[in-house]
Amino acid sequence: MDFHWSAEQSAFRDAVVAFARRELADDQRTRDKQATFDRARWSACGAFGIQGLPFPEAYGGGGQDILTTVLAMEALGYGSRDNGLLFALAAQMWSVQMPIFRHGTDAQRARWLPALCSGALIGAHAMSEPGSGSDAFALQTTATRDGDHYVLRGAKTWVSEAPVADLFLVFATLDRSKGALGITGFLVEAGTPGLHVGQPIDKMGLRTSPMAELVLDEVRVPVENRLGREGRAVPIFNDSMEWERGLILASTIGSLERLLEESVAYCRQRRQYGQSIGAFQAVAHRLADIKVRLEAGRLLLYKAAWAKEHAQDAAMAAAIAKLYVSESLVTSCLHALQVRGGYGFTAEYEVERELRDAVGSTLYSGTSEIQRNLIARGLGLGMAELSA
Repeated sequence: MDFHWSAEQSAFRDAVVAFARRELADDQRTRDKQATFDRARWSACGAFGIQGLPFPEAYGGGGQDILTTVLAMEALGYGSRDNGLLFALAAQMWSVQMPIFRHGTDAQRARWLPALCSGALIGAHAMSEPGSGSDAFALQTTATRDGDHYVLRGAKTWVSEAPVADLFLVFATLDRSKGALGITGFLVEAGTPGLHVGQPIDKMGLRTSPMAELVLDEVRVPVENRLGREGRAVPIFNDSMEWERGLILASTIGSLERLLEESVAYCRQRRQYGQSIGAFQAVAHRLADIKVRLEAGRLLLYKAAWAKEHAQDAAMAAAIAKLYVSESLVTSCLHALQVRGGYGFTAEYEVERELRDAVGSTLYSGTSEIQRNLIARGLGLGMAELSA
């Protein structure tokens, strides 16, 4: 095994960190408080090439391999504190662009991918409903064929980027009696008559990534906007979720590395009882544990990325990476807050925001419980059929 990055990859990582510090480093506290999504930042990322990293140059992408893409997203997390924006970038990459690239027609790829890669358009993934979260395939949203169109009726919730999205990947059922075999995916443009986006949902964390409900009231979608064949959305969804759960947390590895460095610096500078607080084992051990989680999480993430790069079955690796990195992130943020004492509890030191942002990682792309179910299934245990 080779654990070294090439000179080109290392230079690229440095360039991404420099870009993030230069373009994505304004007052994050204010933007978090106001729950502000900055389209200019999104466009800057597109111009730099972030959204297009793993996609072919023919579609406006960067043609990078998956491990290099993960390295770049990790570098973004290290250089920028805008966890909401970084989450949004990764969510579009893995749950909108990748399904179009892997399962779309040539016409759909040519139409949508260049604009999504460049940052000109924003895509959103709409699967969850008020009554179907972890039980993802228990959909109530319906699609009915009407000539050269489908008519969509229903509602979606927890749709990240819905308030700013230009394109939605919407899942609906053509025949509820068929269960999962009745579900089909559709690419729906913002502004389509009958498509209504609700007010932004006020969230605990990741507040610069807006979220809203989506109502589909007799929305007519051209047949050419159907993604894949009728009734074949479940393999598309599961495929996209494997990409997402395995790789969406790459930026949090960079965030955790930055948080550890800042915590070490703080514990060296902060003095109590005549010595730096880092000299106390109770403090030093917390930071040592963060280091262990960081390195273990990074290796698990890289393993999932390697499996996807080499077209291997990554279901188990992705679930393990998602579970471990997300729960380690929350625990590490708690420890980083604890070593700062009362200062950690204040907004000024910004660790409380890192903690609030971290909590969401145990929920999106499948909760920790779902990841454990998937791992159990890989061991030959648990439910026979599981959704994400």
